[in-house]
Amino acid sequence: MRSNSQQLYPPFLVRILSVWYRHYKVYTKSLISNGLPPFLEPLIFLVGIGLGMSRYIHEMAGISYLSFMATGLPMTSAMYTAAFECSYSTFIRLEFDKVYDGMLSSPLSVSDVLLGEVLWAGTKGLFFSFAVVLVMACFGFIPLPAGLLAPFVGFLTGVMFATLSLAITSFVSNINHFNFYFTGILSPMFFFSGVIFPIENLPAVLRYAAEAFPLTHAVRITRDLTFWDLKPTLLYSLLYIVLFTLFTGWIAWKRLGKRMIY
Repeated sequence: MRSNSQQLYPPFLVRILSVWYRHYKVYTKSLISNGLPPFLEPLIFLVGIGLGMSRYIHEMAGISYLSFMATGLPMTSAMYTAAFECSYSTFIRLEFDKVYDGMLSSPLSVSDVLLGEVLWAGTKGLFFSFAVVLVMACFGFIPLPAGLLAPFVGFLTGVMFATLSLAITSFVSNINHFNFYFTGILSPMFFFSGVIFPIENLPAVLRYAAEAFPLTHAVRITRDLTFWDLKPTLLYSLLYIVLFTLFTGWIAWKRLGKRMIY
């Protein structure tokens, strides 16, 4: 016979999904304004930068420049949406709306809440990266069906940047401090992680720094899988993503958990 404590608490997966479902309901209340930009942003980038630069750069890393860029953009989209969700949005839920106070007064633990946050950010990473892949595939810059593997990498990228952003949030006391995170950390990743040009073209010092960027490994996996260029570096990049996610997730759990309770 189950104990009373076991009967009071829903199963672990139900608790995690309840947090996910809460964010899903809030997000879909403004479905058009939230769901349309992921499809428009790659078009704007394609017209504004891709088509202009492709007149001067025809090929990069053995493929057309537009295809090279198109295979990196899904991961930047996943990075930014997960980072925003678990920085600004998390801070607002924590400090202003007091959403977590209500959650923790239910049968949810800190671990349940944080895992639900990460799962939701990963889901948005999958959706946003899928939107970019769909747009780029319509123009023939991403081959199908191999390109459909990119959204799954987008999910991993969303999870990875969710844990990083939650860890950053645990140190932030003023919402304006996130400007340093987006400008000082995420923006350099966009330019030096192999999205716009191969990191092999960088000086040695910057090349080693680029290898430390988590976005580099997400872009590498996506590009190699899309063109079915399977190499041992894929396993290295996958291991990096797993270890980076576990480490930053541990920091977020230790620090942000205390702020949620106290």
